[in-house]
Amino acid sequence: MSNYLEWDFLTDFVEKAFVAYGVPEDEAKICADVLLQSDKKGIESHGVNRFKPIYIDRIKDGVQNPVTDFEIIRESPTTAVVDGHDGMGQVIAYRSMKMAIEKAKKYGMGMVAVRNSTHYGIAGYHTDMAADAGCIGMSGTNARPSIAPTFGVENKLGTNPLTVSFPTDEPFHFSLDCATSIIQRGKIELYAREGKDTPAGTVIGRDGSALTDSNQILHDLQTGEAALAPLGGIGEELSGYKGYGYATIVEVLSAALQQGSFLSMLTGIGENGEKTKFHLGHFFIAIDTEAFMGLDSFKKTAGDIMRELRSSQKAPGAERIYTAGEKEYLIWQEREKTGLPVNESVQKELIAIRDDAGLVDFRFPFED
Repeated sequence: MSNYLEWDFLTDFVEKAFVAYGVPEDEAKICADVLLQSDKKGIESHGVNRFKPIYIDRIKDGVQNPVTDFEIIRESPTTAVVDGHDGMGQVIAYRSMKMAIEKAKKYGMGMVAVRNSTHYGIAGYHTDMAADAGCIGMSGTNARPSIAPTFGVENKLGTNPLTVSFPTDEPFHFSLDCATSIIQRGKIELYAREGKDTPAGTVIGRDGSALTDSNQILHDLQTGEAALAPLGGIGEELSGYKGYGYATIVEVLSAALQQGSFLSMLTGIGENGEKTKFHLGHFFIAIDTEAFMGLDSFKKTAGDIMRELRSSQKAPGAERIYTAGEKEYLIWQEREKTGLPVNESVQKELIAIRDDAGLVDFRFPFED
């Protein structure tokens, strides 16, 4: 019995499962690719770990539309505003970044702002699209209220990643994809699945105390009795106001340009406790390096910067210094051969999806 799944098998299953729940086949391929890129990079918090609860269950609950109505409501040569009509966030994001890249290739820069979307997977997938095209890519998204403002205890801001990718002359892009909270909700979900506590100091209760019980934290985040600390932590002592400030920037760019929803409007919970659509906002920026001193010179300088950083003096006991995107590249070098390790909790969810969708041709190796 193996708890590893081969990539071709897993890709085929995820694509067909999305289709079974109403996602058009060409869009299901995009959704599957975004989802599995997380696992290929070792970012389990956003991979098949979230397939059922974040995507399939939301489609079944009617808070996310499987067929995406991608509407351009305003456009200029370098900008666009898109309404995603609560369709598949991965599809909305893919098409939006593609549009931003096309504008950048023609005019040097392009930006697309999105309203009424849903969870779009790892932000780095979309910024890597720009890097693949020789551009600097930037993206951000707001999310369910999770972060308390500095000196506050009420969850107001989402985990709001501010993500940047750009090409280098190395085998992998520089890709910084991280939340503006000190920990993200997906990591706590993973801790809960694995029966682990959340590290002390990353979540604050309404009474100002540090919370560690992962399952209780997830419950309390929903009820508003807990909030994540911003990057830097609680208060000003370790510069938590910086994470708070960056999260606020992402919130504004994900709402003000496109006149979308923000802060407490994004809870996904109605007045009577019912599940509602999230109406998330995103932004996508592409900057063509050819519009400056050219792609090759950019990649060489960027690569030189990465190599000098990695070759600098290491701390005692440290084996090596990494640059953003390197660890994910190394994980893929290994996982490309081994497949994806799947824990028991996710195994049960994949079986449940298969049975519910009637995908009888699929049998997982961990069932043997």
